[in-house]
Amino acid sequence: MVKLYEGGAYLINGTELIPEEDSAKIAALTGNTVSKEDAAKGTIAYSILEAHNTSGNMEHLKLRFDSMASHDITFVGIVQTARASGLKEFPIPYVLTNCHNSLCAVGGTINEDDHVFGLSAAKKYGGIFVPPHIAVIHQYMREMMAGCGRMILGSDSHTRYGALGTMAIGEGGGELVKQLLLDTYDVTYPGVVAIYLTGKPSPAVGPHDVALAIIGKVFKNGYVKNKIMEFVGPGVSSMDTDYRNGVDVMTTETTCLSSVWRTDEDTKAYLTLHGRGDDYKELNPADVAYYDGVVTVDLSAIKPMIALPFHPSNTYEIDELNANLADILRTVEKEADQYTGKSGVKLSLTDKIVDGKLMVQQGVIAGCAGGNYSNVMMAAHILSGKDCGNDVFNLSVYPSSQPVYMDLVKKGAITELMTAGATIRTAFCGPCFGAGDTPSNNALSIRHTTRNFPNREGSKPGNGQISCVALMDARSIAATAANGGLLTSAESVVDGYEVPAYEFDSSSYERRVYQGYDAPQAEAELVNGPNIKDWPAMSSLTDNIILKVCSKIMDPVTTTDELIPSGETSSFRSNPLGLAEYTLSRRDPEYVGRSKQVNELEKARKNGECPLKADSELEKAFHALRLYLDQPELKASETEIGSVLYAVKPGDGSAREQAASCQRVLGGLANIANEYATKRYRSNVMNWGMLPFLLDEEPAFEVGDFIYVPDIRTALDGDMEKIKAYVIRNEEGNPIQEINLHIADMTPEERAIVKSGCLINYNRDKKENR
Repeated sequence: MVKLYEGGAYLINGTELIPEEDSAKIAALTGNTVSKEDAAKGTIAYSILEAHNTSGNMEHLKLRFDSMASHDITFVGIVQTARASGLKEFPIPYVLTNCHNSLCAVGGTINEDDHVFGLSAAKKYGGIFVPPHIAVIHQYMREMMAGCGRMILGSDSHTRYGALGTMAIGEGGGELVKQLLLDTYDVTYPGVVAIYLTGKPSPAVGPHDVALAIIGKVFKNGYVKNKIMEFVGPGVSSMDTDYRNGVDVMTTETTCLSSVWRTDEDTKAYLTLHGRGDDYKELNPADVAYYDGVVTVDLSAIKPMIALPFHPSNTYEIDELNANLADILRTVEKEADQYTGKSGVKLSLTDKIVDGKLMVQQGVIAGCAGGNYSNVMMAAHILSGKDCGNDVFNLSVYPSSQPVYMDLVKKGAITELMTAGATIRTAFCGPCFGAGDTPSNNALSIRHTTRNFPNREGSKPGNGQISCVALMDARSIAATAANGGLLTSAESVVDGYEVPAYEFDSSSYERRVYQGYDAPQAEAELVNGPNIKDWPAMSSLTDNIILKVCSKIMDPVTTTDELIPSGETSSFRSNPLGLAEYTLSRRDPEYVGRSKQVNELEKARKNGECPLKADSELEKAFHALRLYLDQPELKASETEIGSVLYAVKPGDGSAREQAASCQRVLGGLANIANEYATKRYRSNVMNWGMLPFLLDEEPAFEVGDFIYVPDIRTALDGDMEKIKAYVIRNEEGNPIQEINLHIADMTPEERAIVKSGCLINYNRDKKENR
């Protein structure tokens, strides 16, 4: 069904794959000899990247994007950062949507204040403002902004419009700030992996099933990590564009950099329907194209899937799960024990087995993945004349935009769903990150949404609360709902139904969306609510630094949801210090207090006070260093003091820059990792002035120990392959231990940003030196 090539391959005429070791066959097939280097230029990805690269060097890209998008838990910080860096107007179309903090019910006026700020920013700087409940960010961009051959940057990890021929990238806010200031997105030319599709999905298989089948094969081995997934092959045309969108948005869960699909007449029809037929152009690989890897997918062999907690890659066929319920569910319960730790909370799933079948407590179809027109129409058809029941199980459906909602009403789908007992909501991303439809304690929710990380559905193990999410396609969720909550594959209910053509009505956009691009009102004032705060001042990097280990996380992967929880914390995303109070709150609740203590020492040092007088542990550390290094003149007053977080593989998941900025405003100066899960998290770390250290061996330090790194500015000017550091153990009699840190390649701009202390400082310094 899904297979991976061990090496690279050539695609001939878009239909025949030749493994790299058999490249001699190419001349016989084509009559030409093509070098690997030239064939690598034949991908769709290469042509798009080349058109947007400003460096003149395709090995080291400096990209400018055609447009950008943010939502209401990221755009305030982005605008504030850009404003502090000298922003005058938005130089490209910038869409500010309001689909994450839509529910203005918690935190007083905070959420609506952010919306008002966003509208005022769109007026002042010339932006596009999409009010709450009108559309989720990615559906609006699909309908109104994406086009063949374009590039879009978004401050949400699921910024993916590849099915429309657009290479889109989700990044932290700092990268969007650079675009607003006419700087570039800098990245080494990425590998390109072909996703070669054949066959046609069965009527029971939806886009989530296809996506989960792929994610289950490529996530754990990092096959497409930081690469571009290029969807090619005859199977592409077996799916309409709405279906392809549903597959494409989930490519984020593979940790790829971006995605792009070959385009066809259905792509053209989609764009034409949305009034943008001129944005279509045919995109196909060249007659001979080389790919760094290949994933072959036989769409006809895919069956309805489920991704069990706690990751979209934890995949099974629904039939396989049902045949081995107790054994598989026990493995999930054991994994839950790792997340709940010492809280004493236990997740129980095996007790949900009723007469050999799994009873779930909730179903959700929502957002950029599940709320698409065809998904909801299929769910409505399956539930037509059925009954969700009046017991614990409940079903919620969130259409992805007002135009989609309007056509679902016209087609009668909303009536069918409501008659069956489902509740219908407006366009909102809340169920995807724990701010909507939070399940009850110890409940299992099945969702056609993007993620099922721990705590993302609203669990708080520290408060005795835990629940979990499994990902499924809308078709099987509807089948389960029709069966009263007993887990059911859509294979048991599908028939010959074909979804009627979508009829797009733009009237809600025309009446409610503020279109201010190219018309900034410089005299307009930004409207700041009482919770909207500026970023605190951050100092530039000193020559020598000393780090106190404030958290050590040995989990295989640490997600951004663990670094800074989603859900109810969203109301504080416009208040850097307020939000920072939640850093690692569900993983290491003591981290904030430890980091604050370190930050107080650094504040004392910057104020000309001796930090050693305030902390005996720091005084002992410097005393030990002076003796060990034979440097009696080593001065604490000239050594920056900061906290450091160690995690094996941090940053899987969201693009939210707050996962890094919260560390920084608490005094964070570095991360140490075995590897970084995503480029976007590492970029966030650097844009907030923290050092992205790597450590190959097991960490020889514990929480409370100090790590001294001399001559770090000099190291940043070098190859960074061996950076000597010294661990000062916080125990009697333990000598200082030398360790070797290193840093993966950084661009000159990234090195300068870290030296400056953060992106704001870097831009300010650059402006002053002009």
